[in-house]
Amino acid sequence: MIYATRRATFNAAHRLYNPVLSEEENYKIFGKCSNPNWHGHNYVLEVVVAGDIDPATGYLIDLKILRDIIEEHVISHVDHKNLNIETEFLRNKIPTAENITIGIWNQLVNRIPKGKLYSVKLCETENNYFEYKGETI
Repeated sequence: MIYATRRATFNAAHRLYNPVLSEEENYKIFGKCSNPNWHGHNYVLEVVVAGDIDPATGYLIDLKILRDIIEEHVISHVDHKNLNIETEFLRNKIPTAENITIGIWNQLVNRIPKGKLYSVKLCETENNYFEYKGETI
């Protein structure tokens, strides 16, 4: 088994906010991340594919193909977007890094042509990383 990782970056704004709660309750839970005027991050995304090497190519997966899949199904939907209102796959979800990571997994899991999606890792800040491997929680 070999693992291939493709890294991508995107910039996006969001607000951590639960509409069933008051502004005060949201601020108590989410702090300054519930700012009504949004805030943003420079995200780093790592997509890991696992599988066997194709003896005809020497590749697990052509990383140019993986790059294009990530661009089409993730980056084009999140880069320079407001995740609360412009990203369909996050609709009706609080766009925490946890929910964004799982949303990205769901965008990719059935689109990997060689190997199998192993994990999605999202770095929201240099200190905060989130990883999802498709387990049912």
